[in-house]
Amino acid sequence: MQDLILLSHGSGGESMRKLIELEFLKHFSNPILDELLDSGIFELSGKLAMTTDSYVISPIFFKNGDIGKLSVFGTINDLCVVGAKPLFLSLSFIFEEGFPIKELKKILNSISTSAVEANVKIITGDTKVVEKNKGDKIFINTTGIGVIEEQRDWRNRKIQKDDFVIVSGSIGEHGLYIMLERLGVETDQEVQSDLANLSHMILGMLDNFDGVKFIRDATRGGVATVLNEISHKYHAEIEVYEEDIPVKEWVRNASEVLGIDPLYAANEGKAVIVANPEQAPKIIEYLQKFDIAKDAKIIGKIKGFEKPKTYLVTRIGTRRILERLKGDILPRIC
Repeated sequence: MQDLILLSHGSGGESMRKLIELEFLKHFSNPILDELLDSGIFELSGKLAMTTDSYVISPIFFKNGDIGKLSVFGTINDLCVVGAKPLFLSLSFIFEEGFPIKELKKILNSISTSAVEANVKIITGDTKVVEKNKGDKIFINTTGIGVIEEQRDWRNRKIQKDDFVIVSGSIGEHGLYIMLERLGVETDQEVQSDLANLSHMILGMLDNFDGVKFIRDATRGGVATVLNEISHKYHAEIEVYEEDIPVKEWVRNASEVLGIDPLYAANEGKAVIVANPEQAPKIIEYLQKFDIAKDAKIIGKIKGFEKPKTYLVTRIGTRRILERLKGDILPRIC
């Protein structure tokens, strides 16, 4: 087999068949995918959730991950935060002609390992190849399907005054690390993406705490953007406290140098949660049992419903509005 992706690998002919059989099926073989039909056929019952996302990150390999791991965890995280147990993924690739097969093998291995960890099956997919200089190495699109058990569906629980706002760990790591990587800044092992599978932790939380009223993973736009989404969705006034927001020292230092507020920097392994005040402390204890949530904290509360605003109370006691993100502080982040 060739060492590089060629246009013929996307033609639907013999080269594409060999690529699928020798590389893709080697990693993702299961009874549904192995049929190689135009659609994966499966049976489900109950309340379903479906999400789709495209991954265009640069660089495609980074500390604690790569575009393959990101495409799996990013999609299953979108499912689990709405209470869905992830079950199936589709996987579509767009390659630029000349992409090294060696790098594809690393990405496929990463996807396979991540799918096994998340207990999801890849049941259908697609490959396309564009001419050299008409793409940028590799783009991946995934669609995920999951099933929502009744006790995990938080959507109709009413957010009330004095409910607490929780973050599941220290913020801003993915976005600031990727920026440092692009700038070629040498960093130690602590400085890396927070990319993680949230499904086991989040679904377990929903099984144990019926006081959870909202969950969202804080990816592009960061925690501040999620807080604004909550505020406008529920017409709520939210107050968060700067001194309670968990930020690692390297993130704080990088944010000062780069001029990027960690509250607006992307995360790939953190969730924002709204919960009632009775259960919030116990939820923190539960989250902190997981390595990915050792820094989980209550960072604020719902103050009322007169106007949809999010305020930050600073370390010196002043109060300022946390605006929605305007523009894109860092493109190609996921």
